[in-house]
Amino acid sequence: MTNDNLPLVPKIIFENDDVVVIDKPAGMLVHENLAAGTEGTVTEWFLKSVPEARGVGEKSLLPDGRELERSGVVHRLDKETSGVLVLVKNQSAYDFIKMQFKNRTVKKEYRAFVYGRINERYGTIDRPIGRKVGDPKRRSAEGGAKGTLREALTYYECIGVGEYKGESFSYVKLLPETGRTHQLRVHLRAIDRPIVGDALYAEHKINTSNNLELDQLALHAHILDLELAVGERSRFIAPLPTIFERAAERIAE
Repeated sequence: MTNDNLPLVPKIIFENDDVVVIDKPAGMLVHENLAAGTEGTVTEWFLKSVPEARGVGEKSLLPDGRELERSGVVHRLDKETSGVLVLVKNQSAYDFIKMQFKNRTVKKEYRAFVYGRINERYGTIDRPIGRKVGDPKRRSAEGGAKGTLREALTYYECIGVGEYKGESFSYVKLLPETGRTHQLRVHLRAIDRPIVGDALYAEHKINTSNNLELDQLALHAHILDLELAVGERSRFIAPLPTIFERAAERIAE
């Protein structure tokens, strides 16, 4: 049981002169947005510890014209997603790591629970992503998406399938090759296997399901593999949350 009155605090996995690698808790914004200030964000937490990193990265503006405070953020996770995240302390490290994301040499592995049975062991979701008609918060990889359709590719492996209280679920490993907004959530929705607890993309499931007794989005950024220096790859792991281990046990019984 979590206490909503306690502030969310990332756990440091690794730190050197260039980066801080953290395990971000679910429910914590990476940086401010139009609906929320800087209080309680990963960026705010980071700058308290590394104030010299202020201004590192690329400038970006909010829709109201204010500058977005995202110092040190080279990639991001959705608020509801937990797991491994890299923050950078200086501009040279930012440029070096940002180029790896752009060139798709960073390897990412996520874990998730989804509604329904996935029958094949391995699969590929190759569907471009655009904006959902009538809902600016959502993306879509199904027919009728509007705006620019961007290439999006996700590989997956089904780790386990089972039932809990008469309802079918699958436990999957997700390997995104691209990094589109909400990509994994959108792709799994597109194959009618949305992620458990996803209020945005599983609204047709979440209110009638037992949701594996989870009270959050069942998506975790488990592993990140990249270079911190030229020719030196590093692999960082954010341990699976206890609730994931319990959910896996529920569908294995």
